[in-house]
Amino acid sequence: MIDHRDGTLDLIVSKPDNPDVTDQISLTQREAALLATLLGAPQVVARLQEEHREFDGVTTRQLTVRGGSPYDGRPLGDTRMRTRTKTSIVAVVRAGHAIASPGPDFVFNAFDVLVVVGTSEGLAAAAGILTDG
Repeated sequence: MIDHRDGTLDLIVSKPDNPDVTDQISLTQREAALLATLLGAPQVVARLQEEHREFDGVTTRQLTVRGGSPYDGRPLGDTRMRTRTKTSIVAVVRAGHAIASPGPDFVFNAFDVLVVVGTSEGLAAAAGILTDG
């Protein structure tokens, strides 16, 4: 990916059978952020889970803020997640970067990957909140 000084972004893709032949694809900022999330989120979340253990029914789960979620573009505090589900959002992975301990003013974007801690029931309820409100 090339980030030009004028703010434009291009993705350069080489052909598998001939790496000297390339295609150039212009990307919007949103498309570039989505691509970075898709490429980087699994590795970041895997590192966050290296020390993953389950204690007395408390575990972690990755939840994604989908496009069309009632919380896309809204702050974490609006979810009232902790009050409603007894779960905690301990990190958000956005564009391949982990944001630890987001506060109530943190605004979610579509495709953010949340690392949530709680009971199985609480995690299921948290997933429902992100989907249905």
